[in-house]
Amino acid sequence: MTILGSPTLARAEWEPLATAHAADADALTAGHRERKGRGERHAIEDFLFEYYSTRPSHLRRWHPGPGVVLEDAPEHAAWRFYRTSAGRTEVDVVAFLEARGATVDHIERLLRATASRPARLGCFGLHEWAMAYRAGDGIRHPLPLRLGQDGTDAVVESHPIACSHFDAFRFFTPDARPLNTLQPTRESQVALEQPGCLHATMDLYKWASKLAPAVPSSLQLEAFALALEVRRVDMQASPYDVSSYGLDPIAVETPHGKREYADRQRDFATRGAKLRARIVASIETLRELADA
Repeated sequence: MTILGSPTLARAEWEPLATAHAADADALTAGHRERKGRGERHAIEDFLFEYYSTRPSHLRRWHPGPGVVLEDAPEHAAWRFYRTSAGRTEVDVVAFLEARGATVDHIERLLRATASRPARLGCFGLHEWAMAYRAGDGIRHPLPLRLGQDGTDAVVESHPIACSHFDAFRFFTPDARPLNTLQPTRESQVALEQPGCLHATMDLYKWASKLAPAVPSSLQLEAFALALEVRRVDMQASPYDVSSYGLDPIAVETPHGKREYADRQRDFATRGAKLRARIVASIETLRELADA
């Protein structure tokens, strides 16, 4: 049942919002889509479409979020987790929670736990170095190592490795895993995740996507745009030579590079905290509407 007082948008009101959202999404994914059409890969940006499962066609879909009623919206009526009555379409919050309740619970628990901790800024992006440690021909990206294999290994061996993110740690080489000060697991993710981690900030895009259509699409697109920025810095600070993509390295093996990385990390943590809070607020709204 539609909640009394829910905002209602006529097609003339919501359609321009949907059109503008699709245009913004298309602009952000244009490079990926053009490369895919030519059969080309981008070692940095394509990660957001290969590691995360949301396709550009889904990213450009406009969802108003729960509690907003759309008039004359047959497009939305055909999508999963929407309901229509008397020509008025809205997110079916009850059906969404029935189908995705466990996922919603996990996301909320993880994001609240992450937000409760201070940002730790001392990892210096060395997770990517640990993924290439003693890798030989098994490096993960088709790019040359900026310092070569011996230089890469020396950086790993001369720095403390302190990765708290399981989905980064699981790609460490076997020789690098024992060097990490933590041994993250999927089960310890809620206990270990912290807001200074670049991968935790990138994952905000994953969580917003998993919550669609129960979060506004504007939030999902903002999370994607931030993830794209973070991914570029992630690879600039990696052991790989990214100059072929027009990017300068962040030489984290040097004092200057460490300062630059920490500054970028601090900025991303601040911006990510705002998105994280908005995702949690959307979950709260979702639950309130389902209980009403």
